[in-house]
Amino acid sequence: MRLHVRGRGLPEDTEVRLWVAEGRISTEPVAGADTIFDGGWILPGLVDAHCHVGLGPHGEMPLDEATAQAETERDVGALLLRDCGSPTDTRSLDDQHDLPRIIRAGKHLARPKRYAPGLARELDDESQLPAAVAAEAKRGDGWVKLVGDWIDRGVGDLAPLWSDDVLKAAIDAAHAHGARVTAHVFGEEALPGLINAGIDCIEHGTGLTDDTIALMVERGTALVPTLINVIDNFTGIADAATKYPAYAAHMRDLYARCQGRMADAREAGVPIYAGSDAGTMVAHGRIADEVEALKAIGMSPTEALGAACWDARRWLGRPGLEQGASADLLCYREDPRSGPAVLARPDLVILRGKAFRPKG
Repeated sequence: MRLHVRGRGLPEDTEVRLWVAEGRISTEPVAGADTIFDGGWILPGLVDAHCHVGLGPHGEMPLDEATAQAETERDVGALLLRDCGSPTDTRSLDDQHDLPRIIRAGKHLARPKRYAPGLARELDDESQLPAAVAAEAKRGDGWVKLVGDWIDRGVGDLAPLWSDDVLKAAIDAAHAHGARVTAHVFGEEALPGLINAGIDCIEHGTGLTDDTIALMVERGTALVPTLINVIDNFTGIADAATKYPAYAAHMRDLYARCQGRMADAREAGVPIYAGSDAGTMVAHGRIADEVEALKAIGMSPTEALGAACWDARRWLGRPGLEQGASADLLCYREDPRSGPAVLARPDLVILRGKAFRPKG
């Protein structure tokens, strides 16, 4: 199949002409190509940098349901998914060329009763963490996911799961196996140990302080704030925690301060990328809503879109619209920076060189 598309590319907002042959992009004309889009905007496929394919409310799920999740992401233009922990082995989905590409982090690593039931690999002793990280590094696609903090029922509030020296050994083990490490963190207390240990990314990060923001800038630590999850769910989590009033109050405080803290992190220079946290409390197919939420922390429309597109691809080591790259791109008649109503409804999706007209 030989295709041709023409439109305006971002972030430069200049004319782009691309050809597709044998599933790859060509910046040079290809004989016999059919023009299937002419006018509008052309982007690399969107990135959801925190998206759980194969994770449901009760943990592991059948592959047909995981496939449906991936199809939902494809239809809204999310063609590259960083799966931040899943109990389901979704590697067989790589053979389905009509589905987004997935970068996996293996299973979450946690302590017993210190994460949602059924979601994580639980370690009886924290000394097991470096070996577990090495194992998940081999199982994943260059990422490992830690649970950095969760409610400790003994203290009735959020608390770190790991000591600083164990974190340093574990993150060093991941790096030795060529993997990067990220961690679920809601509160303040776990952040210094994780960042000082050399972690590559923080998920959520609602407990950021001036000190930990400065430390992230110094270390080059990235942040995926999952803003729509915080906005939609933190108060409900607090309302349900009637047995733990300190935890409930803490979650409400984190919710109240979230936007300001994320704006401070952006202003300081922390690299921020878009991730919806789809898979349990957030429905799949909402990356456009996350892009919109990033505008509320001070990002321009172009910057917010880049956090879910060209900038996120560069961070993850995946190509955009270069010569020879896989033909994974989106075409829009209207400007995709104008809001989620447009961004979530690409007029044409091209994935691995095959054109799709999204459902709906």
